[in-house]
Amino acid sequence: MGGQKDSLKFNVGGRVMETTATTLANAGRNSMFGAMFDDDWNLLQSSNNDGERFLDRNPDCFGILLDLLRTGELHIPPNIPEKLLYREALYYGLLDHVRAAKWGPFDGNRLRLSRSLQGQAPGDGTAIRAGPAGGCCVAHGSMVHVYDWMLEEHPPLNLDYQRVNDVGWVDSDNVVVGVSERLGRGDGGMGLFSSHSGELRHKFQVCHENQVKSYTAGALSFSSDYKIFCSCKGRSNEYGVGVWDEVTGKQIDFFYEPFGWSLGDADKVQWLEGSNCLLVATMFPRKDNCYISVLDFREKKMVWCWSDMGAAFAADEKRVRDAIAMEDNRSICVVNEFEDLGFMDLRSSGATSIRWSSRSRLMKGKMPEEPCYPKLALHGGQLFSSMNDCISVFCGPEWVLTSRLRRSYGGSICDFSIGGDRLFALHSEDNVFDIWETPPPPIL
Repeated sequence: MGGQKDSLKFNVGGRVMETTATTLANAGRNSMFGAMFDDDWNLLQSSNNDGERFLDRNPDCFGILLDLLRTGELHIPPNIPEKLLYREALYYGLLDHVRAAKWGPFDGNRLRLSRSLQGQAPGDGTAIRAGPAGGCCVAHGSMVHVYDWMLEEHPPLNLDYQRVNDVGWVDSDNVVVGVSERLGRGDGGMGLFSSHSGELRHKFQVCHENQVKSYTAGALSFSSDYKIFCSCKGRSNEYGVGVWDEVTGKQIDFFYEPFGWSLGDADKVQWLEGSNCLLVATMFPRKDNCYISVLDFREKKMVWCWSDMGAAFAADEKRVRDAIAMEDNRSICVVNEFEDLGFMDLRSSGATSIRWSSRSRLMKGKMPEEPCYPKLALHGGQLFSSMNDCISVFCGPEWVLTSRLRRSYGGSICDFSIGGDRLFALHSEDNVFDIWETPPPPIL
């Protein structure tokens, strides 16, 4: 911007307000105000005879947003509904500025509980998934409840009494839902739904020997080149992991389950961008034994695998409950019911042992009173593990415990997810989910 000191006047709904070109430039190129400048950030002259630009919008909200551009701080008076302000921010292209003022970049050690929301029905939820824009969706029985970043609920997805096994966000406008096949009904599988209206936009099919097969869709994962991966369990010979193009909806590959290996029952799949491979894990209680493998779809082979069958330790002492690949460390992290973290080297061949880390142990050998199996997540170089009613944060090369997030209301945490600079934790007893945010950085 060429150092202009020009003042600008806006007539917003009959109220005249004055600001500077410098303040408006803080809105950024993608905002409505960015269109008032040329490529060199010089102000384009366009106003009425009084030098005012007229906007037929809410003047109170305009004043709040103008102050946000001046100071970087967001102050909403009690008489202004937040939803009204967000609507106006969307019109001006300032939603990112509002979000940045409400919460800062994600940091697990600085998270604070923002609020808790009660679900529509009590009882265990299936899964919670954070959306890329800060919203989330909650799978509960045969329903998926979708919330935008303002935590306003959109029309729910009704899966006609089919149990939802997993759900994932393709983008801010679409979610993929995987459901179980009902015996004798020939249904099940995956569908692409609008996150705004709940409309079914596409159904993903499995073809075997040129025939469309019904199947149960299990765990989901997505790649940056628009592929969807899903564990599939059918009634014929289509047990394994399928791959679909999320744009066209066509099946493009299928990794058939080797004899004795449990891919179709997998409850965790994770795409590894760096190695172009897929982690597939089946764990207790879905199976009595844990199976973890890494699949290379280019070579059509399993390049790494591990199972606790015949392991030297007692199964009830170190049974693996969840697993996650850590590409930067070339390892797989696992967790047991005591929240011991264990690590396996992906570079090793043949039999692989788990290196358990006692420095991360929290439960001191005490079993939880109710069965609630821990979950793992990796985000921004931090490792997260849920146990009972809290989530632990681990950092550093030795993954030392650095923080704990706890909210007693709602019972044990059955699932959690991180996305859009928020952490969402779903509690089992009352179908309550918590929203954790990082406080915004101080304004200097």
